[in-house]
Amino acid sequence: MALSQDEREQFLAEPHIAALSAYAGDARGPLTVPIWYQYSPGGQPWILTGPASRKARLIEATGFFSLMVERVEPTVRYVAVDGAVSSIEPGTDAHLEEITRRYLSGDAADRYLEFARKELGAHVVITMKPENWLSSDMGSF
Repeated sequence: MALSQDEREQFLAEPHIAALSAYAGDARGPLTVPIWYQYSPGGQPWILTGPASRKARLIEATGFFSLMVERVEPTVRYVAVDGAVSSIEPGTDAHLEEITRRYLSGDAADRYLEFARKELGAHVVITMKPENWLSSDMGSF
């Protein structure tokens, strides 16, 4: 059963790990990788990644990407959204802090932030204007 707009937006707002897909050319399937993302209902989802990463280069070249999140309990549910890039901007420490604390807490978040600040270098924030949604709750099996 398809989710209502409110249900799909609330589900996407939960801190799931997303599968990000970006067109990788006619001779191969899309690049699909797991990624942290941020989203608030009614807003635009965004990701934080290295500016020279393959995903950033592909998204910048095509101007589109997709995110898909899923769960299996208490029911099998998924939400997929795709759309055009609405902005690509330099990432800030506040972006890094926000997305890290969305997924990690306490000491784990502190350790990851220390690692990221020392080892990962610059980031860009890529924001999507949601255009197409696909969702379902298939119940429990």
